[in-house]
Amino acid sequence: MNSVLVNASVSYEVRIGKGLLDSAGTQIREVFHGEKIALITDDNVNALYGDKLHRALESGGFKVCRFVFPHGEASKCGTVLNDIYGFLADNHFTRTDGIAALGGGVTGDMSGYAAATYLRGMDYIQIPTSLLAQVDSSVGGKTAIDIPQGKNLVGAFKQPKMVICDTDTLSTLPRDFLIDGMGEVIKYGMIRSPELFEILENNDISTISSGIEDIIFRCVSVKRDVVEADEFDKGERMILNFGHTLGHSIEQYYGYTGISHGRAVAKGMELITGLAEEHGMCGAGLTERLRRCLEKYELITEIKPRTPELGAACMNDKKNMGGSISVIICGDVGNAQTVKMTMDGFMAFIGGKDGSNGH
Repeated sequence: MNSVLVNASVSYEVRIGKGLLDSAGTQIREVFHGEKIALITDDNVNALYGDKLHRALESGGFKVCRFVFPHGEASKCGTVLNDIYGFLADNHFTRTDGIAALGGGVTGDMSGYAAATYLRGMDYIQIPTSLLAQVDSSVGGKTAIDIPQGKNLVGAFKQPKMVICDTDTLSTLPRDFLIDGMGEVIKYGMIRSPELFEILENNDISTISSGIEDIIFRCVSVKRDVVEADEFDKGERMILNFGHTLGHSIEQYYGYTGISHGRAVAKGMELITGLAEEHGMCGAGLTERLRRCLEKYELITEIKPRTPELGAACMNDKKNMGGSISVIICGDVGNAQTVKMTMDGFMAFIGGKDGSNGH
């Protein structure tokens, strides 16, 4: 087992290894001493691991109530969130009780936001079962839901008490979900870790799984360093959004159902790096190097909208502050920078003034 200690406004451990789900109850008991836990998960993950975690939590001495919602990004909305609030109230949960989020990024984001807001705050534990959630969304304390105007626009910062990454759960992931998670893995190599990027370049989707625990550890370690330096996303933490500004716009264009998050981020990284190279803001050939890596992990995706069409959706992006937007650009592998642009300047950057940019 690998372990990463995150020292944010609260300190917590991220545990990474095989078979951790079986002892999740006793592990959680180390850091959480409430009576009840709400096990929140989606219908797909519940069928695979719901009963196992339920038993593990009971073995840890907890009373367990389970809430299951329909899988998919479309469920990360106010309607399902209100259903969770009602479930917590109907089962008489108090501030001293907790939530265990079992599943991917949707489950973790929504459960975390419920924990941040129900009774003005209760403890929660992240138990991510997707690669994307294990390397990224379960760590760092960002919680949110989507609204029609944009992704993750309503949320709160809420750090978990513990994160338990059982790598055995990745064995049941459909291939597309493993590919999806690699979008965020490649992001971590691009923004901060040339060593990770080189490992990715020397493997592909069929070989990377043999060293997946090390890959997760490297990604979480990068995120830990960034979050500790800037927990509330005012400066350095923005580099974690590399590829996300256009990526979120792509997801919104497709109504959060036509393209997965990891694929949208991969396309966002490809587009923004291509634009940066055209404007002389990164090294020559970086876009092609990134594209070759994305291709190894089957993340080259064609999309319908041109980049100027995506620009309007960026008006509501969380990185849009006071009429300007922070754009994350990698000058080289492992070297991400935040470039502040006016919205007019950003639209010109992506070719929005005359619609000529056909990326």
